[in-house]
Amino acid sequence: MGVDFKDLIPRVEVDFSRLSGKVIAVDAYNALYQFLATIRQPDGTPLMDSRGNITSHLSGLLYRTVNFLERGIKPVYVFDGKPPELKKMEILRRQKLKEEAVKLYEEALARGDLEAARMYAQRTSKLTTDMVEDSKKLLMLLGIPWVQAPSEGEAQAAYMARKGDVWATASQDYDSLLYGTPRLVRNLTISGRRKLPRRNVYVDIKPELIILKNALESLGVTREQLIDIAILIGTDYNPEGVKGIGPKRALKIIKRYGCLEKALPTLGSVEFPVDPVVIRELFLKPEVTDDYSLKWRMPDEEGLMRFLCDEHDFSVDRVRRAIGRAKKALRDLVTQTSIESWFG
Repeated sequence: MGVDFKDLIPRVEVDFSRLSGKVIAVDAYNALYQFLATIRQPDGTPLMDSRGNITSHLSGLLYRTVNFLERGIKPVYVFDGKPPELKKMEILRRQKLKEEAVKLYEEALARGDLEAARMYAQRTSKLTTDMVEDSKKLLMLLGIPWVQAPSEGEAQAAYMARKGDVWATASQDYDSLLYGTPRLVRNLTISGRRKLPRRNVYVDIKPELIILKNALESLGVTREQLIDIAILIGTDYNPEGVKGIGPKRALKIIKRYGCLEKALPTLGSVEFPVDPVVIRELFLKPEVTDDYSLKWRMPDEEGLMRFLCDEHDFSVDRVRRAIGRAKKALRDLVTQTSIESWFG
C-alpha cells in the first residue's frame, strides 16, 4: 500500500534525458507486481509458458530493463527480505483483498465482462518464491546487479542512495521518502501509453522526480515530522492511521504541535496497534546491509536463450533482438563514460 502522499508531496515530470547516466535503485517487488498486474491477456490471464508457469514478470523485467539501458540508465534491483513483524497486519489485509478480487474476477468472467475481469485480475497478482528467484536469475544473465535486502527493499534502496552508491530510488510508493532517500523517481517501470480502467481513454505516463530536500522545504517540515504525518494517515505498520485525518489535516496538526507525542493528546481517544514511536524508529533506523556490489556486465546470450526460450517458451527472435539492443546500449554507454564506471 505505502503511505498516501499523492495530494501532499510536490513532484515534477522529468524527461528520460534527465535520468541518463544515473544509477537508480529499483524497488524490485514494486516493479514485479506492476509487471504482473499490467502484462496480461484481454481476459486478465497472465502470460504463461507451456508448463503453466507465469512469465508476465519476466517479460516486463527483460524489456523494461533493456529500455533503461537504451536510455542510459544503470539499474540495480533491490529485493525485499523478511518483513518487520509490525507489517503482518498489512500483509494479511492485502491477502484478503486479493481473495476478494479473485471472486470478483470469476464473476466478471462468468457474465462475459472481459474489461472488468482484467481490472479485477490485476488485483490478484501474487509473487511466489520461485518467481522471485527466476527474476534474480534473469538479471544475473542480463548482467544487471541486484541486492538482497535483509528486510524492506525500499529501506535498503534509500540507504544506498543516502550513501551515494545510487543517484535515486525508483518506486511507486512514497515510503522511500520516509526512509530518507534523497531522490525518488516514480512511474519509471510503468511509463508509456496506458489505457485508463473502464474508460476508452489513453494517457501518457511520464517519470516523476521528487527531491526530498525540496519537498520538506515546500511543506515546512523535517523528515521526522513527515514520518509523523505518515503515521497519522496510515503506513504499512499501522494501516488504519487515525480515523478522519487525511494528508492535509495531518500536515496542519504536526506543523502546529511539532511532533506526534504532543499532537496525539489533542486528538481524543486514539489507539495504535503499537507505540507510534516504534513505528517512527522503523523508518529512521531500518535494517539494512552494506553487503552488496554494483557491477554491470555484458549479457550472457546463450544463458538467456536457454532460460527464456528453452525453459519459458519466449520468442527466439524477440529475445535475440532484446539481447542485441542491450549489448548495443552497453557499448554505446561505455564510449560515453569510462569502462571503470560501468564495469568496475
